[in-house]
Amino acid sequence: MISREPTLERLAIAKSLLLTPFGLDESHLSRALNEIKAHRVDEADLYFQYTRSEGWSLEEGIVKTGSFSIDQGVGVRAVSGEKTAFAYSDDISEASLLDAARTVRSISSVAQAGRTKAASKKIASARSLYQGVDPIATLDSTTKVKLLEKVEQLARAKDPRVAQVMAGLASEYDVVMVARADGTLAADVRPLVRLSVTVIAEQKGRREVGSAGGGGRFGLAYFDDAVIEQYVDEAVKAALTNLDARPAPAGVMTVVLGPGWPGILLHEAIGHGLEGDFNRKGSSAFSGRIGQRVAAKGVTVLDDGTLADRRGSLNVDDEGNTSQRNVLIEDGILKGYIQDAMNARLMGVPPTGNGRRESYAHVPMPRMTNTYMLAGDKSPEEIVASIKKGLYATNFGGGQVDITSGKFVFSASQAYWVENGKILYPVKGATLVGSGPECLKHVSMIGTDMKLDSGVGTCGKEGQSVPVGVGQPTLRIDGLTVGGTA
Repeated sequence: MISREPTLERLAIAKSLLLTPFGLDESHLSRALNEIKAHRVDEADLYFQYTRSEGWSLEEGIVKTGSFSIDQGVGVRAVSGEKTAFAYSDDISEASLLDAARTVRSISSVAQAGRTKAASKKIASARSLYQGVDPIATLDSTTKVKLLEKVEQLARAKDPRVAQVMAGLASEYDVVMVARADGTLAADVRPLVRLSVTVIAEQKGRREVGSAGGGGRFGLAYFDDAVIEQYVDEAVKAALTNLDARPAPAGVMTVVLGPGWPGILLHEAIGHGLEGDFNRKGSSAFSGRIGQRVAAKGVTVLDDGTLADRRGSLNVDDEGNTSQRNVLIEDGILKGYIQDAMNARLMGVPPTGNGRRESYAHVPMPRMTNTYMLAGDKSPEEIVASIKKGLYATNFGGGQVDITSGKFVFSASQAYWVENGKILYPVKGATLVGSGPECLKHVSMIGTDMKLDSGVGTCGKEGQSVPVGVGQPTLRIDGLTVGGTA
């Protein structure tokens, strides 16, 4: 059997789902883009999307709900300067495409003189970071139900204090195609799966919650017995640990963050402040600081959309640009920002493959992919042992950040009180309060154990949600404010 080059294969799949069924071909896309280019615009694109998603959830020992949906449509965008005109429709047809094109071109009242020159066709270069499988079809419905029931059985068998188990299994098959006014055509086929486990443990009338889970861009066969057992172990352990948690102390103290998911603090407090739109407008705490020291020596932060099978990775972004490995901070020095096409053009720099949108009904903007800090030279044990009195936070819940000031508030869902290098007991109710830029300057020890999260992250910005990844090694931060309940 002769197989096509992956980029061409993805393009063929996209055309078969998004053009052919509606009587469209590339000539119709060119006509719509030429309608937009009849007026003077800087950029224009068409974004087609087909999404099939499925979800199953278990509660009280029963798979209570199952859902399945298909969504498809096209978004049409024109950009002039820093103004954007956008229209979208779930009706994929030549008429709706041309109507949307004529609507968005009104962003510029100046018509182009003479005939619009046709752009030469070029297929965007792309990576092959994950297989274009339909994850929904990788297990049948009976097997999916049994998988969730296995989660329930394993969790309850772990400890008699487990009072309730909830589990969810989600799958998504997402096919996108981008046609740009410069003649570029790009496509991606994006699988995405996630298994989540939540356990409630009860002891002497006290109830506590623990959660775990993961996923990525692959099929459901990833969730084999070993992976399921790992998630259940983590969720049960977290719930049982919290049963013994004492109120967290408050004050300014040394805080050590564990590896992996605690990188969510890095994502929120640092990552958003490095997105191009905030920096172009001068509203970020990092605006105009490229080349300056913004963190302690040894701190290197990347946003990398090129990691194989990762939740935040993309073969091409939602503007058709190839994903990249972008060094944002190197050894404490600010090196660059995360860019989409419009903000990159206005700032006079190349796009970084970070133009992302939630769906065809949304405009792209600069967004993170997988954001993480590189490892250092200290063992995790050495870092924890260095604490005289302080907090060791290994998991986080929700948080908030102010982009302009960089100030953040994060709640630790699992943390421990440490004295003289010894972990004494778990604590609850701890919140970390500080400033992202200031926090980076007080990183005093960086572990050798850099770890990415298990594949659970979703990032929200201006009402849009996209899947992301985070990661970091064990970190010691000095002089961080902890709000507690003690």
